Amino acid sequence: MNLTTFLKSLDTLLMLIVKPIVITLCLIVAIGMTVGVFSRIIIGTPMFGLEEIILMTVMWLYMLGAVLASRERSHLAADFVQVVSRNPKVIYFVHLLASIISLIIAIYISTWCYDLMTWAFAKKQTTPVFNLPWYYSQSSLFVASLFFLLYLVRDIFTDLGNLLKK
Repeated sequence: MNLTTFLKSLDTLLMLIVKPIVITLCLIVAIGMTVGVFSRIIIGTPMFGLEEIILMTVMWLYMLGAVLASRERSHLAADFVQVVSRNPKVIYFVHLLASIISLIIAIYISTWCYDLMTWAFAKKQTTPVFNLPWYYSQSSLFVASLFFLLYLVRDIFTDLGNLLKK
């Protein structure tokens, strides 16, 4: 088994785990928001602490959604190079350069996310109602940043391969 096959197998396994989690988180947020609106408008009493649960869930949902976008390279991009140049080498070079710059930025962001997560573990801060540790939601940033690094390395190898093929 070569490295490419291993990485594709790992990616498939990760997506078998991440996609059901995202669907479950979407359902939790939708049900939570519905219950919250129902309790406020129909019953006239807000559900105490529901916002905490929704906030924690939304943090993980947002970060895992960003991971899926990074995996599929469907995040926002300003690809104006195709307008300026029709030369495939120039286009692939700019894509490679953008991936390298993104990787450098992602490394910095990952270190910041790691620092935030370790700080949250050290401070042991909790939410006011249910006393849930804040690192539950803050760790989503670090986990997502690790995925970003993985997919950016993949993108660099893909872009380099595209550049060398043409």
